[in-house]
Parts: sequence; C-alpha cells; structure tokens
Amino acid sequence: MLCIKNGTIVGPEGRIKADLYVEDGRIAAVGGELPFDESWDAEGCLLFPGFIDSHTHLEMESAGTVTADSFASGTAAALAGGTTVILDFATQDRGHTLAEALETWHRRADGHCSCDYGFHMAVTDWNAATRAELADMEREGVTSFKAYMAYENLRLGDRELLALFEATADIGVVGVHCELGDEVKTRVARLLAAGKTGPEWHPRSRPNEVESLAVRRCLELAREAGGAAWVVHLSTREGLAEIETARRTGQRVLVETCPQYLTLTEEVYERPNFEGAKFVCSPPIRSEADRAALWAGIGRGEVDIISTDHCSFNFKRQKELGRGDFSKIPNGLPGIEHRPVLLWNEGVSKGLLSAEEFCRLLATEPAKAFGMYPRKGELKAGADADIVVWDPEATMRLTATDMNMLTDYSPWEGLQLRGLPKAVFLHGELAAEKGRVKKPCLGRFVKRTKSLRA
Repeated sequence: MLCIKNGTIVGPEGRIKADLYVEDGRIAAVGGELPFDESWDAEGCLLFPGFIDSHTHLEMESAGTVTADSFASGTAAALAGGTTVILDFATQDRGHTLAEALETWHRRADGHCSCDYGFHMAVTDWNAATRAELADMEREGVTSFKAYMAYENLRLGDRELLALFEATADIGVVGVHCELGDEVKTRVARLLAAGKTGPEWHPRSRPNEVESLAVRRCLELAREAGGAAWVVHLSTREGLAEIETARRTGQRVLVETCPQYLTLTEEVYERPNFEGAKFVCSPPIRSEADRAALWAGIGRGEVDIISTDHCSFNFKRQKELGRGDFSKIPNGLPGIEHRPVLLWNEGVSKGLLSAEEFCRLLATEPAKAFGMYPRKGELKAGADADIVVWDPEATMRLTATDMNMLTDYSPWEGLQLRGLPKAVFLHGELAAEKGRVKKPCLGRFVKRTKSLRA
C-alpha cells in the first residue's frame, strides 16, 4: 500500500486535504488512516486525476512528411507534463476498412506508449460496409468517431455526415473538423494566384466564417440525425455563438478548444524569416477578440474540453516545405507536453479558472465524454491510480532544448511559467518526476465504453 500524504485532492466540484491510498494500481481509499508500506510526501501540492488529452496526432502522414513525434516520444512528453491518457485518431484510408485502420494504429502504438492511450476512428469512406463495422469498433473499445468537412482525401459530404451521426447516435460522439472545404480551396487558389504565398496569408485563406458556417451546418445535421456533435478545436467567437444558439434549443454539443487559441494571436503569422510557418495550423490562430471570447465562453461553461490537437513538425526540413507556397506548410503545432502548465498559467494564475474548473476541463469531462469515467477523471476509491502531484510554486522557462517533444521549436519559446507537475503516477507507479520520465512504456490501451455525453 502506497500513501500519498499531506496533499490537497482536487476534483471538479471541490478540494479536500486528505491522504490518498494506492494499491494494485487503483485508488484504495481517500482519507482515513490505513496501514501502508511506503509513502510519498505531497506537502504544499495539489493532487489532480491524471490529465487526458483527447485530441492528438502521432506518427501521422501529412503534406508529404510524417509528424516529428512517434507514439514513443509523444506519450513520453505527455506523461512528463501530467497527461496520463491520450486519444489519437485511427484514420480510415479510402477504399479500406475501419478494421484495417485500427490494426495500423495498434501496430504503431502497442508496446511503445508511456501513458495510457486509446483511439477515435476517423471515417473517410462512408458506405454500407463501413456502417456495418461500427458495432465491431464498439466491441473493440472505440466509441468515438471523427469526420472532416475539409481536405479532399478525408472529407465527407453532408449526406454522409448525416448518416454517420445517425449510425453512431447510440454509441458515442462524432468529432467534426468544421471548415468549409470548397471555400478554403477557392481562397487558397486566389491568394496564390495573386502572389500571396507566405505564411501570413494562411489565416486569410480560412477566415472566421469558414469555421462558423461549417459549425452551423454540422449542428444542423447532428440535430436532424439525433446524434451528438463534438466540435473540435473551436477557434472563433462566431463559432461559439452558433454553439450557444444550438444549446439554447436543447441540442447536445460537446465543445473543445486548444491552448494555441487561448494563448496566442494571429500576429504570430507576421514574424520575419518565415518564422510564421511555425504557427500554421488549421483552423488558424485568431484575433485577440476571438481569444477573449473563448475565455469568456469557458467562464460561462460553454467549453467542455481543452485538448491539444498535437500535430508536431520540425521547422527545418518540414515546415520549410512550404516556402513559396503556404498551402504546402505541414499543418499543426506541438503541445502535448505543456498543455497543463500553459492552461494553469493563462487560466488559473490569471483568475480565469479555478483549480476545480482546470480539473474538469483537463480530466473529468474528457473521461465522461469518451467513455472512461469513473475509471479515469476523478480521484475516487476504485479509480485508476493516475495521479498528478502539482506544485503551484515550481517555475520553469519553456525552451525547445529542454523539451521531451522532438520538435526543434516551441510556439511558446522563452515563456516563464509557474506551476508544474512535480510527480506523475500511472497505475500507482511513479512514472515521471520533475519533467522527466522515470518508467517508460507503462501505457496500456484503454478500451472505452459509451460516452456519457452522447
């Protein structure tokens, strides 16, 4: 029996000063005076349930290259930063089955992960055979899905998206990349034809209405189908307004945003020497007005989850592929390691979030939304002993040279931060300490059940 003593246990609805007892990888008791064999002193620290990053892309092919982080490096970086579960996207290739996609992602991840992991299923080829496979996916513990409204090789049309919402209504949520693909394609072509080729033109190819109108259409289709929409990486105030309007009618909507939309603004694309390419992601980083609106939405409870959309590429030899044509810059940012500390500093330290709300957004709500609660998401008896010991006074200066992620830059380079994970326990094992993994490859596949939000 392990006793983590003298810490303050934080949940989504409150906190208590109590000892935490761990046995056989589970939480045996919260509080009380039980006999124990070893102890870990958490004096002055907060104890959170392991954080969950429900939107990552590891070992993903894009724009003629492959993401810098593998499942090995990405999950090690996640664990070092306090994340004990990641959910990646097994992506169906057109002309192939969901089962083939799932097998491919298992082959990439199994035995290599330092935190627990699971998969959403990205559906790109909707037909009768694909529909018939959904029950198999549920039996395999894959109970959430993804669809794209953009990207020629990935997107579904309205009729297909409607059918996907209908078919999954009793299983789980469908995450939707909400951008109007045809509009993006037209705008990109016009900009390039006008000689506007640098990264500063990327956000102009995807203005706010490209997202908000897609959000509106997505919600219309979900409502017609009786399905549950999960709006991924929300970036605009107009998109948030569409969601709030739908919710006032009683529609079920799960809303996710990401640290880049809460901490950065579109001026980053103007950086000289092609440095703006480091920040190219879709949807793009927006204005200060959008950033403020998202924080206000979080304050009103309109945002359910903060994930990373971690999709890492090096600046050299990868982002630089888009010199002379911004549309060829591999899209995505690295963030899997620093999401908790960034949100703590931008949210809790600035009075925009309580520690309890921080817990809800990073742990409890993703566990409920993606079929892992109560095994994950709260520190209660019987739950997995995935525990983050958080030191609110510890400090760091964020630099690319001191990261576990494999990219050659950080979007937040040089930022001085306060509040860090002092230790991370996975299944009761001290797996990471002071930003370094002590016990790699302890991660297990999480076979998930139905969403509590579907």
